[in-house]
Amino acid sequence: MKEPMPFDPQPTLVGPMVTLSPLRAEDWDALFAVAADPLIWEVHPAHDRWQEPVFKQFFANAMESGGCLVIRDKATGAVIGSSRYDLTRVEPGEVEIGWTFLARSYWGGGTNREIKTLMIAHALRWFDAAVFYVGAGNIRSRRAMEKIGGELLPGRTIDFEMAGVPTAHVVYAIRTPLS
Repeated sequence: MKEPMPFDPQPTLVGPMVTLSPLRAEDWDALFAVAADPLIWEVHPAHDRWQEPVFKQFFANAMESGGCLVIRDKATGAVIGSSRYDLTRVEPGEVEIGWTFLARSYWGGGTNREIKTLMIAHALRWFDAAVFYVGAGNIRSRRAMEKIGGELLPGRTIDFEMAGVPTAHVVYAIRTPLS
């Protein structure tokens, strides 16, 4: 049975390696320091997001969304990325999890899985599915979705403007908490 109280899109979530908490304006410097690495965005549809004017818009949108979480290394407290929840582009019974990026030093380990595990577990208390829009050509993110059990939804695609160009995105869904 789903929780009767309203969904909280900015919870504080704590795992063994990371803490996710509501994004605040004062997180700008630390988050941009992570995002300013062009290699993070190399295969991402928004390949120019490392540039300060582009990231400023991303950050402003994240703040306005009311669903963005800053990700910190639990051991050091250092900001290592962000992710967010969104309800504007989904079907009934769904919540989107997306806009996730991490410092490269956290790639390839269990950090992304832990972030998604925490966010999905929280979301599925209220929703039937967590959905993820992934750039069709973003092989790194598509593999990451498949590694955590994301189900590609055939025939469900959407175009978003990324770096000034319409870019096809595929849709993945997760309907049960990750273990």
